Amino acid sequence: MPYFTYCNGKQIFYRETGNSEGEPCIFLHGNTASSRMFEFILPLYQEEMKAVLMDFLGNGKSDRVSSFPEELWIDQGHQIVGLCRALGCDKVNLIGTSGGAYAAINAALEAPELFRKVVADSFDGSTLPEGFGEEIIRERTAAKKDEQARGFYEWCQGEDWETVIDLDTEVLVNYEKNHVRLFRSPIEMIQVPLLITVSRKDEMLANDMEAECRRLHEKNPYVSYKIYDSGAHPLILSRAEEMAELVREFLKNAV
Repeated sequence: MPYFTYCNGKQIFYRETGNSEGEPCIFLHGNTASSRMFEFILPLYQEEMKAVLMDFLGNGKSDRVSSFPEELWIDQGHQIVGLCRALGCDKVNLIGTSGGAYAAINAALEAPELFRKVVADSFDGSTLPEGFGEEIIRERTAAKKDEQARGFYEWCQGEDWETVIDLDTEVLVNYEKNHVRLFRSPIEMIQVPLLITVSRKDEMLANDMEAECRRLHEKNPYVSYKIYDSGAHPLILSRAEEMAELVREFLKNAV
């Protein structure tokens, strides 16, 4: 299995699939998930692109950590940059969903020269809603008691899934508790085209994303968005075919 070396010798798992002649596109999983979440939708993408899957440090097949870094999504953005440099790639497209959307935006803010376009799916905006930490604890407590959720966690993470979930819960709660920054610089400063996709029916999103998307677009014409009337979290799975068509068209258009 292919790995690249990150900080302090940690090994991060990735794999490449799809059209070897196509543009590289990295798929980025959300918190508590791994790259396995994309397995069933890859056929919708891989004919036209070289799909690259990675497991963020501490998740999936990547090395484990004793704790996640305080600025988790900024660090994950740095991991993405590290993968691109390890592969010798530039003009890479990024598709990040949920927490992976935050990581994708941070990667583009850190090294815009490496990236062509970014899709931020099921993204909850540039600030955390009030009560974010309490809601995370409530959600994770319930999920651990739910057989389907437990199965998903174990499928993504392996036998130590509960430790991974607990560490992830801790770092997300601390985002609100310690006023941790979400981005290395304001999203409005992004220098590559960014497409945000959200559902009005996504119960895991708490912010007013219609207002947020309008605000971001007005501040920076690189930011575009599509708001669906329905669809569960994350959209890239719940409305897979429609999302794939939208994303393929977005990536195909000239910059």
